[in-house]
Amino acid sequence: MVWIIKVAVLSSTRASDMDALIDAIRYEGLDCEIVAVVCNKRCQALDRALGFGIRAILLESAGKSKEEYDKEIHAALEPFKPDLILLIGYMRFLTKWFVDKYPNKIMNIHPSLLPEFAGGMDLNVHEEVLKAGKKATGATIHFVDETPDGGPIIFQKEVKISDNETAETLKAKVQAVEQELIVKAVDLFSKGRIKVANGKAIVH
Repeated sequence: MVWIIKVAVLSSTRASDMDALIDAIRYEGLDCEIVAVVCNKRCQALDRALGFGIRAILLESAGKSKEEYDKEIHAALEPFKPDLILLIGYMRFLTKWFVDKYPNKIMNIHPSLLPEFAGGMDLNVHEEVLKAGKKATGATIHFVDETPDGGPIIFQKEVKISDNETAETLKAKVQAVEQELIVKAVDLFSKGRIKVANGKAIVH
C-alpha cells in the first residue's frame, strides 16, 4: 500500500539533507510531504524551510528541561499529525516521553557506522573518526529510542577515507550518502515496507 506520508523535520543546523527529500518529492514522485520544520534555535533550516514553502517553527529550547521542551514540540506537531519525524542535524537527544508518542515513527541520520562514534554530532564525529585512524566510515539511518543514537538500524552505507582526508571533506562525502539513505528509507516507509520486530528493523 502506498500513501502520501506527512513528514516533520527537527533540526538545529542547516538541514541540508532535506534538499534530497525535496528533490525526490518534486522530481522522482516520492510519496511524502514535509509538513513542518521545527528548530530549537535560530538556524539556517528555518530559512531553508520558508524558501521551499514549508511551515517553519522556531521553538527555542534554552532554559527548559528536556521533557518540558519535548512536550512543547509534541504540542506544536500535533496539528500536523505527522506519520514520520526525521531528525536532520538535530543537536538534542529525545526523551522517552517523546519517543513513546511516536513509536517506530522517528528516524535519525547519523554520520558514522553505528554503534561506532555514537553520541557525537556533526563535524565532531568526523574529527573523531580521523583521530581514530579509521580507513572507512559511513552513515546510518535508524529508528530512534531514548538512548543516544540508539534504536533499530534501518540502513548503513560505508564511505572510504582517503589518505589526505579532512573532517570537512569527509563530511561532504558522508553527507552525500546520508541523503541517499534518507530518501531510500522514507520511500520504503511510505510503502509500508519497514517494520520493527524484536528490536530490529526489517525491510521487505
